[in-house]
Parts: sequence; structure tokens; C-alpha cells
Amino acid sequence: MRCPFCRHAESQVKDSRPAEDGAAIRRRRSCPECGGRFTTFERVQLRELTILKRSGRRAPFDREKLVRSISIALRKRPVEPDRVERMVNGIVRQLESQGETELPSSAVGDAIMTALKALDDVAYVRYASVYRDFRQTEDFAKFLGQEGLGDGDDDR
Repeated sequence: MRCPFCRHAESQVKDSRPAEDGAAIRRRRSCPECGGRFTTFERVQLRELTILKRSGRRAPFDREKLVRSISIALRKRPVEPDRVERMVNGIVRQLESQGETELPSSAVGDAIMTALKALDDVAYVRYASVYRDFRQTEDFAKFLGQEGLGDGDDDR
């Protein structure tokens, strides 16, 4: 594994242990060149996924991009990181088990929407506003009306 600090081609594994309920292996590494320490995760990948974008362009599936987009939607929300990690793992497994190596970007977006709706309503609406390209407040109102999220009685 290449060192992320000095780009040296080799690193040494100092410690390995199961992570994410056994779905991954966490490896603590050290660079013999600069002495830098870093952590890597090894996960089972059922197949290489390619995402077909709306523009027609193809891009390799990027788990970290999935994590970033979900993290943005969940910013400042009271959701434990382990629940987020389990959700991401579930989405990835769902996508990999569809039997296709090439998936439309809408399949990823829909999977995220479904998972966020079950996890946190605010994050769900935040993600939907970008995914569905809301342009005005009426777009939010229409979406909330369709989803039944905006009609609750709160004591504010």
C-alpha cells in the first residue's frame, strides 16, 4: 500500500482487526520511509460497478462519494456514525446484488433516498432537494405534501 504522506511504494501492516461487524478488515499501517501512520479498510467487493450518468458518461462506482453525499445530508443531525456506516454498507450490498455491472445513477440516488427516509426525515429532504433539483420553495412544499412529511403537529 502506497504511503499517503510521502507516496513511498511500500508500507508495513502493524495491526489488523475485523471492522464493521466483520464486513471489513481494519489495518493500521506504518511507512518505513517517513514514519507516517495511517489506517486502511479492506472490504469484500462482489463486482466492479459502473455508474451510467444522466449525461451518458460512465464512471466507476465510488463508495467514498456515496459516503460524502450522505454525510452532507446528515450534517448536524443526531445520527450515530455506526448507523450511517451500516446504511452505506446496505446500499452498496443492494447495488452489488442487483446482478448488473452497469447501473444508472438514478438507482444509486433512489437507494440513498429510501435509506435516508428510514433514517432521518431532515436528511431525506436535504438530499431530495439536490437529487430532485428543487429550484423554489414551491418545490419543497410539493415534495413534502407528496411524502406526508410536512403535515405533522409539532409543539413549536
